[in-house]
Amino acid sequence: MNEVTKPAAGSAADGIRAQMETLAKAARDASAVLATATTEAKNSALKAAAAAIRARAAEIQAANDEDMAKAPNDLKPSFRDRLKLTDERIEAMATGLEEVAALPDPVGRELARWQRPNGLDIARVATPLGVIGIIYESRPNVTADAGGLCLKAGNAAILRGGSESIRSSRAIAGCLQDGLRAAGLPEASIQMVPTTDRAAVGAMLTMPDYIDIIVPRGGKGLIARVQRESRVPVMAHLDGICHVYVDAAADAAMARDIVLNAKMRRTGICGAAETLLVDRPVVESHLPAIISALDEAGCEVRGDDTVQSLDTRVTAATDADWETEYLDAIISVKVVDGVEGAIRHIETHGSHHTEAIVTEDAATAERFLSGLDSAIVLWNASTQYADGGEFGMGAEIGISTGKLHARGPVGAEQLTSYKYVVRGNGQTRP
Repeated sequence: MNEVTKPAAGSAADGIRAQMETLAKAARDASAVLATATTEAKNSALKAAAAAIRARAAEIQAANDEDMAKAPNDLKPSFRDRLKLTDERIEAMATGLEEVAALPDPVGRELARWQRPNGLDIARVATPLGVIGIIYESRPNVTADAGGLCLKAGNAAILRGGSESIRSSRAIAGCLQDGLRAAGLPEASIQMVPTTDRAAVGAMLTMPDYIDIIVPRGGKGLIARVQRESRVPVMAHLDGICHVYVDAAADAAMARDIVLNAKMRRTGICGAAETLLVDRPVVESHLPAIISALDEAGCEVRGDDTVQSLDTRVTAATDADWETEYLDAIISVKVVDGVEGAIRHIETHGSHHTEAIVTEDAATAERFLSGLDSAIVLWNASTQYADGGEFGMGAEIGISTGKLHARGPVGAEQLTSYKYVVRGNGQTRP
């Protein structure tokens, strides 16, 4: 992945720093224009970018084919799936941009308004964040999602894609800039970092004068480095250790289907379930069918002693399994005592990302939903719905598990801050 790209040394690193400063200054200038751009102009750019993606689909696919051909032979299937583009995925990028265009403009929203006894009229109004740096790895569709969402929210975007997807990402970024030109907006509103050298990441992390927020999307190594080194505020999640809890009151068939989808629909996304928790009273009635479905789908099952005793295909889980984001066809399974046991396990071993409960008992479901401090909690639905597009946001720039600013899927609305607008009629403070 892009974190193994060696950093430049000496004068080469200085040259990259200078190059990044030029790029960041251009983004800062563009952000001033975008902050007051009309809704019509931003939407026009998004629609034109979608049209460009469709018109240049063959070019994008050819670039992706080259990326796939040059990908390391030992790249895990789940990561290879992240990197791969298909006709359907290219069309989904175009459709996503159009869906973002169709959303209400998040900039200028009046979030609250009140009057003071002295006659002052005070409003809290949504504003763009400014310049957003997005650092990501193998998923080239992030280029379209991130660029489009930043534009909708009036922000300039600096996109630093991974070395393994650089050709795909450049082709997609070119379509976004086509859209900007067509709408008369600055091309520097969405810029692709021209190098895969790690020195460019280091530069982005130390430019608080030009970049307002950093959003990393990728593996644990990348995100840990960004959180450790950045002098710019970071919006991210470190791990996606997502859980499904099958309660004693769960419908057996529903539980099987949800667990199978949550784990195996796409194993390499952050919303994929990594741990299954099963209420003790339904271990024998519900769990065997779930294990069989997972095994038939090619998933390795690791379990505690009780789970192993049910099926010889289950291997022993270690303590490390409860805190591992596999991003692969592996799941750990543990028996717990009721919803309280599930909550304790998740709060001890989870990453505050996404958790799901399967149950027909509304009171138990509400206890689970209210008792967990995770960014997304679901009742009778797959954790794979942890996605901004599925939330009606058109797309997402990532999932945030932090407690400041945005939490959960980060769409256009979450890429805004606010300011206070105070209107008076001559008031002076005594």
